[in-house]
Amino acid sequence: MILALIICGITCILMILSILFFPKIKIGKISIDTYWIITLVGAAILLVCGRADIKTVGKALVSDSAINPVKILVLFISMTVLSIFLDELGFFRYLAGVALRKAKTGQKKLFLYLYVTVSILTVFTSNDVIILSFTPFICYFAKNAKINPTPYLAAEFVAANTWSMALIIGNPTNIYLATACGIGFLGYLKISIVPTLLSGIVAFLALYLMFRKKLSAPIEGEAEAVVIDDKLSLWVGIVHLAVCTVLLAIGSYINLEMWLVSLCAVGSLFIISGVIAIVRRQKPSALIDCLKRAPYQLIPFVLSMFVLIVVLNEQGVTAKIGELFGASLPVLKYGTTSFIASNLINNIPMSVLFSSIINSTGGTAGVSAVFATIIGSNLGALFTPIGALAGIMWSNILNKHGVKFGYLDFLKIGAAVAIPTLVTALGSLWLMLLII
Repeated sequence: MILALIICGITCILMILSILFFPKIKIGKISIDTYWIITLVGAAILLVCGRADIKTVGKALVSDSAINPVKILVLFISMTVLSIFLDELGFFRYLAGVALRKAKTGQKKLFLYLYVTVSILTVFTSNDVIILSFTPFICYFAKNAKINPTPYLAAEFVAANTWSMALIIGNPTNIYLATACGIGFLGYLKISIVPTLLSGIVAFLALYLMFRKKLSAPIEGEAEAVVIDDKLSLWVGIVHLAVCTVLLAIGSYINLEMWLVSLCAVGSLFIISGVIAIVRRQKPSALIDCLKRAPYQLIPFVLSMFVLIVVLNEQGVTAKIGELFGASLPVLKYGTTSFIASNLINNIPMSVLFSSIINSTGGTAGVSAVFATIIGSNLGALFTPIGALAGIMWSNILNKHGVKFGYLDFLKIGAAVAIPTLVTALGSLWLMLLII
């Protein structure tokens, strides 16, 4: 047990250090994220040292269960590809432009429209996709309009990582925790909607109070005019995302697994879009870019972290943590500790670990612990840039655009927004569980 704990601990510490100090390595013209390499090496060491039984790990990877990490990865990457396809056609930039034009010269209106737009889109897509799509746009617009980008970047990031709690598909941590504990699409929505709504409102009010003085200055520039040329492909993408979302909602009632629904949706999208490209005798650029932008780095990262958790399970570590938590006050205990743990080891490995802890309690932690952990995994992203992959990607994009936003700047906004939002989310979750 001691050796396994040491290896797992060193792996997590090195992963955090890599995110903070050496996030990427370059091999020629190729840039590679370091965080997943470190976790992959850590998992390999555990296997080589015999601390992880290869047969046990192999069975877990091919098991016909909701906790199968391969199924969860297929679901998340498939939903991400559906959203990336729309982004490649300019859908999200178009919606952002509409919201910005309606704001005219008032920064406060602009701030509200941006927050609402990002919130709505996040609910039906995912936080990572929205951050990848909107962050460059905000940087360009703020530069052209000669306004401070910080309020809008903060609003975008907070909205994306708060409203991502609404649906099970909004965040990979939602998918992992909910499916691992047997919670379906509608069962998830029934409990998550009120905490998401209330915490989303509190987050907006906290942001507005923080930036109200900066938002008093007028806007001198204009929003980007986005014209979508390929309207047929756009509607193909919208219909596929809409139908997929509906099928995910009713899948548990007609024995359709979510990963299979999303995979079929992507397969259909590629076939139809490919046929359109052939008929037009054009290169399927949007499809090619989807394949390029898909978050493949999550595959070795999640699988490696899964190996670490299997080891901790085998060594009895997760069971001891579950005993330490006990059955009382699960919303408070799991909500706060998952929030803190997300900012120590990142929210994806945290979710893998806490899923195992919850399952080790034999059901005594219950649904309360699952949803409290989901809240902690989403809102943990608001506190420090290492709280989630979304924060890492966001910081990298800002660096590329020359926008200065350091660790302390992130922490300042995170403390002012994340803490009241977390309290609201956990409090409303507690009330919802009492009512339901």
